[in-house]
Amino acid sequence: MAARDVWGSRTAFVLASIGSAIGLGNLWRFPYVCYKYGGGAFLIAYAICLLVAGIPLLMLEFSLGKKMSNASPGAFRGVHKNLEWFGWFAVGTGFIICTYYSGIMSYCINYFCYSFGLSWGNTPGEFFFDEVLGITNNPQKPWELGAFKWPLFAGVLVAWIWIVASIWKGTKTVGKVVWFTVLGPWLLLIVFVVRGVTLEGASQGLSYYLTPDWSMLWTINPGAGQIGAHELWLAAISQVFFSLTVGFGVMIAYGSFMDDRTCIVKNAWIIGIADAMTAVVGGFAVFGALGHKAFLEGVDVAQVVESGPGLTFVTYPEIINGLPLPELFGVLFFTMLSLLAIDSAFSLVEAMSAAIKDKFGFTHARANLTVAGVGLVMGLPYLLGSGIHWLDIVDHFMNFFGLPLVVLGTCLIVGWYYRASRMRHFINERSEGKIGIWWDIRIQLIIPAFIIFMLAFEIHERLKAPYGDFGLRSQEVVFGWAMLLLVLLGAVALSVLKGSKEFQQRQPASSEEDA
Repeated sequence: MAARDVWGSRTAFVLASIGSAIGLGNLWRFPYVCYKYGGGAFLIAYAICLLVAGIPLLMLEFSLGKKMSNASPGAFRGVHKNLEWFGWFAVGTGFIICTYYSGIMSYCINYFCYSFGLSWGNTPGEFFFDEVLGITNNPQKPWELGAFKWPLFAGVLVAWIWIVASIWKGTKTVGKVVWFTVLGPWLLLIVFVVRGVTLEGASQGLSYYLTPDWSMLWTINPGAGQIGAHELWLAAISQVFFSLTVGFGVMIAYGSFMDDRTCIVKNAWIIGIADAMTAVVGGFAVFGALGHKAFLEGVDVAQVVESGPGLTFVTYPEIINGLPLPELFGVLFFTMLSLLAIDSAFSLVEAMSAAIKDKFGFTHARANLTVAGVGLVMGLPYLLGSGIHWLDIVDHFMNFFGLPLVVLGTCLIVGWYYRASRMRHFINERSEGKIGIWWDIRIQLIIPAFIIFMLAFEIHERLKAPYGDFGLRSQEVVFGWAMLLLVLLGAVALSVLKGSKEFQQRQPASSEEDA
């Protein structure tokens, strides 16, 4: 039996896991969501969800990968031979996200090029962003495809080449790349935090970011147009799941590469806290800059707060134009975004690539090129003018349905079928710090209850109105429900294909306690 890859050092494992957890969502999504859901109140809810659900799930996924010494499909097959499909569903969900994540990386790469000489113009605004993407916005023609944007395609090619190069030799390559792609963004983030909080008017933005609305933590039935506590807590736990990359099979694959000396408990805490700190610190950079923009325009911060592409590719370039040395800050900003994006992207690809390699006995190169080729082709529709609308729907369904379903299934399978106490024993045998029965309770009861509530709420919302920029049920069906079904069918199909002899001979773990 061939020896399995292992991380070259504990530091390489920690940096790779942190890199997977830290992504664009820390900079463009977290600050906005924090502001929208009560500022300081959201931070409290986020911290509680991190401690109650996020870090325990990291421990679970690391230990499952380590115990079964396999990527997600093989790990769940190790629990029971009929559960392999569930592992494919997990990595499939992450892979679908990567097909459009490479498109977002292309936006960053293109804007990096525009930063030299500020070729996005003195006042880029929404029109420049629309021009770059060729966005179709005609409500009378919601299915208009729009033009294929070749500069974006060039950026996607660069993104996929970068992704494949980063994982070309598995842990050997990743362990070297993460020193640059994890530490680099942190150094640049510090630069933007210092610059952001020292701008004139920054205090106004920071006040919006941090001022708590404590009533949002417990008010179930607020007034019309107000956000209830259930929405706040759902936003917090979904942000934790997405940010830590749990439920995508990534941390199971990374755990399978751990050596016997790596402490599961301690490293889960380090990774979870590092991810949360990055998100919180990034908020200071973002809202300091937004406060400055609001000050210059003489408006309230609420009028300049945006999330997603609007913040990153419209508002922030406008702010950069008004800074001293704008070309330098433009280059640094989109360098930081590109580095934040690459770690999350190649971790999602590595999860699928490791699963393909384990199942079919492929070499690193063959597995990486296979996954990259399929991902590139599947991502082409997002480069059309209508692509960003479809991207938004796919992203919503993968993160609000696919991800929670995987986490729920993992908790039920490991918590009840495999038994949480058994996995806890395995974790404690390989950790300096110990976890007690409270971990079992969270895995078996608390986290599943949260997720079931989240799914019920989201289904209720979808019954009321279709999701998407045009509110079109047909688009929701094609890019939402059908995409989830595609992942499920693909998972089942991969599970029934005959794998390598070594994979086929793997037997489910015995029911005896781990020694």
